[in-house]
Amino acid sequence: MKFPNPHTLEHIANLIDCQFIGDSEFMVLGMNEIHVVEPGDIVFVDHPKYYDKALQSAATIVLINKEVDCPEGKALLISDDPFRDFNKLTNHFKPFKSSNVSISASAKIGKNTIIQPNCFIGNNVTIGDNCVIHSNVSIYDDAVIGNNVTIHAGCVLGASAFYYKNRPEGFDQLKSGGRVVIKDNVDIGALCTIDKGVTGDTIIGEGSKLDNQIQVGHDTVIGKKCLIASQTGIAGCCIIEDEVTLWGQVGTTSGITIGKKANVLGQTGVTKSIEGGKSYFGTPIEESRVKLKELAYIKKIPEILDQLKNK
Repeated sequence: MKFPNPHTLEHIANLIDCQFIGDSEFMVLGMNEIHVVEPGDIVFVDHPKYYDKALQSAATIVLINKEVDCPEGKALLISDDPFRDFNKLTNHFKPFKSSNVSISASAKIGKNTIIQPNCFIGNNVTIGDNCVIHSNVSIYDDAVIGNNVTIHAGCVLGASAFYYKNRPEGFDQLKSGGRVVIKDNVDIGALCTIDKGVTGDTIIGEGSKLDNQIQVGHDTVIGKKCLIASQTGIAGCCIIEDEVTLWGQVGTTSGITIGKKANVLGQTGVTKSIEGGKSYFGTPIEESRVKLKELAYIKKIPEILDQLKNK
């Protein structure tokens, strides 16, 4: 998430009432999760295991719960609870705003676009030309929909990320201030749910087609001309490269990459990153030709045992 205007390090520190290390006039341009940070961004870290990763990331401001040596060209915000203070910043720069109408006055709707009854179009949503939004679709604030997009009934675009910190008193949600971005010529089937990014974008690439009842997690990026079949669940922060096919009931873990033109057969659990241009099956995932051979051998085990008994 980029801020509308640059802010000084001192100003950001005052917003969350914390100390800082670095030039008080150090420019802060935005805030992001570690996998998508850029220079000028704030990233937060609250566990020693990830200190080095955060300090060596592209982010130039690190919101951290311990005073450490500050790398050259960077600044620190010292907080007793970085998770809490990251949420404070999200609430400050992207506060929830009620709409109170079915189609927000700030929404922009393109030419020849049809919006069927009982839809909700949130604040600052942009929808391109020649789109069809079927009934009972909810598109949350700041979503961007391209041209020639079809979204079938009952879809929800822009719900919050499933991202929680386990505290003694219960689970504390990381606030979501990102967006959903749907590129041109995308079709989204009925009852799909696409979560917005925590601070960045969840993206469905140009020409991709989603079947009914699909879940896409926060900050996931789906490439061009992908085919995704019904009841597939894609976790947060995944990268699905161009022309990937995911068949029915595929499930993925978070933070993995599925390579270009990979073909993942139904009911496969994608537990790790996989190369493109190959077919995969099973849990744990393997190349389908290997997995199917293994299953064929397993079926022969009773026959082999009988042969051994009869010797």
